[in-house]
Amino acid sequence: MSTIAQQFGITEALQQLGIKEINFGTSTGSNWFANGEIIESHSPVNGKLIGKVQASTEADYEKVMQAATEAFKTFKVMPAPKRGEIVRQFGEKLRIHKDALGKLVSYEMGKSLQEGLGEVQEMIDICDFAVGLSRQLHGLTMHSERFGHRMYEQYHPLGVVGIISAFNFPVAVWAWNTALAWICGDVCVWKASEKTPLCSIACQNIIAEVLKENNLPEGISCIINGDYKIGELMTHDKRVPLVSATGSTRMGKLVAQACAARLGNSLLELGGNNAIIVTPDADIKMTVIGAVFGAVGTAGQRCTSTRRLIIHESIYDKVKDAVVAAYGQLRIGNPLDQNNHVGPLIDTDAVAAYNKALEKVVAEGGNIIVEGGVLSGEGYESGCYVKPAIAEAQNHFEIVQHETFAPVLYLLKYSGDVHNAIEVQNGVAQGLSSAIMTNNLREAEAFLSHAGSDCGIANVNIGTSGAEIGGAFGGEKETGGGRESGSDAWKVYMRRQTNTINYTTDLPLAQGIKFDL
Repeated sequence: MSTIAQQFGITEALQQLGIKEINFGTSTGSNWFANGEIIESHSPVNGKLIGKVQASTEADYEKVMQAATEAFKTFKVMPAPKRGEIVRQFGEKLRIHKDALGKLVSYEMGKSLQEGLGEVQEMIDICDFAVGLSRQLHGLTMHSERFGHRMYEQYHPLGVVGIISAFNFPVAVWAWNTALAWICGDVCVWKASEKTPLCSIACQNIIAEVLKENNLPEGISCIINGDYKIGELMTHDKRVPLVSATGSTRMGKLVAQACAARLGNSLLELGGNNAIIVTPDADIKMTVIGAVFGAVGTAGQRCTSTRRLIIHESIYDKVKDAVVAAYGQLRIGNPLDQNNHVGPLIDTDAVAAYNKALEKVVAEGGNIIVEGGVLSGEGYESGCYVKPAIAEAQNHFEIVQHETFAPVLYLLKYSGDVHNAIEVQNGVAQGLSSAIMTNNLREAEAFLSHAGSDCGIANVNIGTSGAEIGGAFGGEKETGGGRESGSDAWKVYMRRQTNTINYTTDLPLAQGIKFDL
């Protein structure tokens, strides 16, 4: 194990979470097996090997599905508050393992330790939310047009929920889905990113303890690991009524097509191209904080990362100078060291995409005002550390229209009123997160109106990055239209049924139809 791993307690964290040198990547509860190829997990922090995972095969997947479908028979009839108690216990286990799991997230993915711990806290928070929700899975009662009849609707569990998660949030997104799916009575099969497989194994070890302690079927929580091919088995499987997929728009379109072809459902959380509008009435200090964190947090590898800063021409130079000055204070390095602001990209492929974006914006006529570049030397041996860059650009540039998963921020200038800025903000294919910085009530309300932001998330005087679990999370257009986490997102994990009860001795037909026998 590397010096960094020893210095920051990664070795102990791996032991606490049950991570070994070689791990099976398939599990039904605590039953581990796998017969596929070996996946090596290298840390982007220092390039060192963390552990190996044996991937799942098609035969392994079939064992998982058999266990999951069998477990569903038991779990779906368990009262929802009892299922909530299982989720509560899982949340308590997460509290115990928060430090260890947060360190693993930081070391395997590369985000800062504060963000790694914050991601685990999101898991705990969604468990708390789901526990309360388990006593509130409501339907509606409607008046029937027929005498002596009662009509209402209720929700039932769907079955097996497939979850495909991305590397940038290797544990929280799974928890957003599973905590709600479990209290709804569903069982889950999780296909984690092949870039962060050890995080999935750690989470499975934690929930397996809870299932065992409560004498519940292990198939309630299952994981599979591997490349896109193992995920395709799930998206094409008629036994999986819902696939929740987080990742690129390209991937999401494939998932949606596969599920639709078999009349299954998909919940998609895809790309973002998020903007902050800065009006003449903006608080510049707040703007800088929101823009910089949004652009460089998680090294620009959040779906809600700030990609575009749309600034009014009257304050353009002032805002530009302030943001550039703030970038000069950024510390780039080991994310486990809490003195650093920016950690590495996930791998060298991401670095190549970052370099290509900077070349492209210049080729299209943009002007780089904060130089990028790949860092090398002591502390940067993994080759995954890059400098956050800023470029002046135009919204119609092809590269600006594209989501680059790296710390590249584009400054765009607008003139006229706030509606012109909103038009620029909406002028991309993605529609996840958006924000406006203004102290003008009329501008804020215009931004939130029907003619305002077309994104699933629209904020006033906070940035685009991050979201509270109490609200539904998701976006429109090429972001996929899905909603996870809070509000009434639980409904997507259930099927709706309308019921009519006749408590008379007659059978009147609708619309006065006569059918006498």
